[in-house]
Amino acid sequence: MQHSRLFGIVIIATLSVSLSCSDDTGGDNAAALLFLLGSRNYYLGLTPFPFDISSVDKVEYVYDKIRADADMIVHHFDNGIPWDDALADTYPYTAKVMDDWAFRKSHIPAGHRLYVAVTPINSMRDGLAPDWNSTGDNQPLSPPWDGYDFNHNDVKTAYLNYCRRVIAYFSPDYIAVGVEVNLVREKTLRWASYLELHQGVYATLKAENPSLPIFVTLTGIDLVDDYSDSNHAEQMAALADITDYTDYYAISLHPFFAEIPDAILPDDMFDRIFSSGLNTAGKPACITETSFPAEELTMTDYDPDITLAGTEAKQRAYFSLLLREAEKHNLLFVVNFLVRDYDVLWETTLGAPEDILKAWRDTGFYDEDGDPRPALAVWKSRLRLPVK
Repeated sequence: MQHSRLFGIVIIATLSVSLSCSDDTGGDNAAALLFLLGSRNYYLGLTPFPFDISSVDKVEYVYDKIRADADMIVHHFDNGIPWDDALADTYPYTAKVMDDWAFRKSHIPAGHRLYVAVTPINSMRDGLAPDWNSTGDNQPLSPPWDGYDFNHNDVKTAYLNYCRRVIAYFSPDYIAVGVEVNLVREKTLRWASYLELHQGVYATLKAENPSLPIFVTLTGIDLVDDYSDSNHAEQMAALADITDYTDYYAISLHPFFAEIPDAILPDDMFDRIFSSGLNTAGKPACITETSFPAEELTMTDYDPDITLAGTEAKQRAYFSLLLREAEKHNLLFVVNFLVRDYDVLWETTLGAPEDILKAWRDTGFYDEDGDPRPALAVWKSRLRLPVK
């Protein structure tokens, strides 16, 4: 998830508001066309992000839905690195890591593609990832790690060791070794340091795993001039820097709106993001995470409050458009981040203090009561088709 974007300054332009309420016909027509064609280009992925962690059956529920509602499972590790153990290559890692890995591995559905994402970058995309140690994940960095930049030799060694262990353990079909990396260029002066780390890790892993797709993910709205407040020239420079060190043109896309309840999607958004003008090397393209709110939500920890004016109709329209565009642009896979709204997790675990994570609370294909939303029908109409 793109935790780092403050929604009071995110900007994406417009498409006729009628799309959000009347796209059902277009979506159904597109589905009918796809059935006539008999196949799709892309896999459909979900992550097991939980809606409730109070019992095992609540966690199992999400995996059951991934078995039924996707043909790709995505393990998205944005929660830290076991830095000390990885540096020494002390393995197995602490039980906090290995128990999590073992549970995830045991729940990979038979026949599903596996995409794993890891990152050395923290969730704010402005420094080194937190620690994952015997206390748990997302732990503050202790000395000397709290003083290291991305290109410190210990960071290079530890992160390469960690990536090797992830690949060996999970045997993924795809791996991202950096998440939303272009935000490092936007938010810090550490881009050169990060790039040095990534280039070395990519080169080594690619030599060791020549047939495994290895890539980084990029925030799509920041690559398009006038879709966000990012410096466009700097974003294009970052894209040019990373192109030779990523196998895929892999996009993270969360097209929310802040403080503008009537704001709507630009009709050329996907064309601009996936144009040859951005993907100059012609890399295979994919959407590594996406979402759209199905309920109106107000974030009160900002001044002024931020309102995301989502509805089920708008969410359905977004996924109708998204999957048509996935076919048009020959995407390899599309990942919806959330299975079910996490109101319970928010109220019991995440909501104090309120933070940017609230923005994704109501983006599930199932609402907080477990009832399916209309967007799920659009998604499953494609899922019924075989992949070309």
